[in-house]
Amino acid sequence: MLYIIIPVFNRKKFTEECLLSLQKQTNTNFKIIVVDDGSTDGTSEMIDKNFSEVILIKAKGDLFWTAATNLGISYALNQHATFVMTLNNDTIATEDFVEKMYYWAAKKPDIIMGALALDAYTKEPVFGGERLNWLSNTNASVLANLSPEKQTGLHQVTHFPGRGLWIPRKVFEKIGLFDVKKFPHYFADYDFTYTATRAGFEIYCNFDAKIFIYPSESGDHQIRKKKTIKNYYNHLFGIKGGGNLANFTKFTLKNCPTPYIPLVLLNGYFRRIFGYIIK
Repeated sequence: MLYIIIPVFNRKKFTEECLLSLQKQTNTNFKIIVVDDGSTDGTSEMIDKNFSEVILIKAKGDLFWTAATNLGISYALNQHATFVMTLNNDTIATEDFVEKMYYWAAKKPDIIMGALALDAYTKEPVFGGERLNWLSNTNASVLANLSPEKQTGLHQVTHFPGRGLWIPRKVFEKIGLFDVKKFPHYFADYDFTYTATRAGFEIYCNFDAKIFIYPSESGDHQIRKKKTIKNYYNHLFGIKGGGNLANFTKFTLKNCPTPYIPLVLLNGYFRRIFGYIIK
């Protein structure tokens, strides 16, 4: 049985649309767990009223993404989940999303899979995974290097974000949950999947399984949207900052091959400190 874990904090409309898309799935062999981390906009009440099938876990508002996700995963594993999927509430699944995940899981039961992300407004593909090269300190986009006719099936990656991330139970049994101590919000999904890669698990983007996303709704995008001194500080040091220097440092020290660490850190600091201003 698949358990889908959705951590939420406010943004009731996004959560509602996400849950409605899951109600329309062609394969319904799954259960949904929503971890509501202290929403004040009526999210829990909406779920109680309109989505009785959802398992609702209420928290106090101090968890952030990683702890909320781990709470849902722990519940699922205690219920003997065979597979777990992490899913953001600002996503909309296509009707055959779960079906296409199960299809490839039947062929490769031990792999981790992410979903192809499409822009909810333009309907165009925007993210299909990356391949991290430590030597050059670059992430090569899989999608950018595929012609349209090849954008199907599985394509191997080195890591993947947590939106629509399919994880077999045995991965948790081998490497544990997401690292909440080092990465309470950003980088936890990349760290988890890269740790899984180092532990011998293969990770793919499943181009047949699609979700719609809202790129402009991420916390980091909001920080970048308006260039101010405060937002620059939050970009580099805030818990929701995509350029958080502490997160980048911890991720590098934990996952990077030792000989490359000095160069990767120097290059990464330069990109994060000056990239915000340039972009």
